[in-house]
Amino acid sequence: MFSSVRRLLFLSVRNGLISGVLGFCLLLALYFMGRHPFLFPIYFDFRLILLSVFIVMTLKEFRDDFQEGILYFGQAMISSFVFTLVFALTVSFLIWALCLIMPAFLTSYIETATEQLQSIQPAVIEQLGKDAYERNLNTLPATNGSDLAVDYLVKTFIISFFISVIISVILRRQPKTL
Repeated sequence: MFSSVRRLLFLSVRNGLISGVLGFCLLLALYFMGRHPFLFPIYFDFRLILLSVFIVMTLKEFRDDFQEGILYFGQAMISSFVFTLVFALTVSFLIWALCLIMPAFLTSYIETATEQLQSIQPAVIEQLGKDAYERNLNTLPATNGSDLAVDYLVKTFIISFFISVIISVILRRQPKTL
């Protein structure tokens, strides 16, 4: 029982760290290619693919190598949660550190996001609400590295929750009862 839990946690933490470093490298690559990674719509976010691939790898390895082909939904969700926690904390910490080491990352985000907000058509601003639009525009210059790190952390958990449920249902296998 406890060795099974240790293996589950070990695989989740190991793969969370590996994917966290890889995710941060992808984030840096996008930034240095001139595309700020925080300004992509969520449906184009590389985390969708990265999280999906690594969660599947983690769960399949646990199921096939340590559980004799048996994986319960609860085990899969716990593993996915631990994996996501490690991934999100790793990348969020590295984003925070990057903003301290290289302030241009944060500055370019603020400038580009401000330009995007200012380019919104007046009709769209009316639909969104003038107060909300102005509040966002006014608070954007006060954004710091912690804000970006927390934003990344929260969005990662939102993305991962839906991916985890789907993958956990697909990969679960229970023992056959006779």
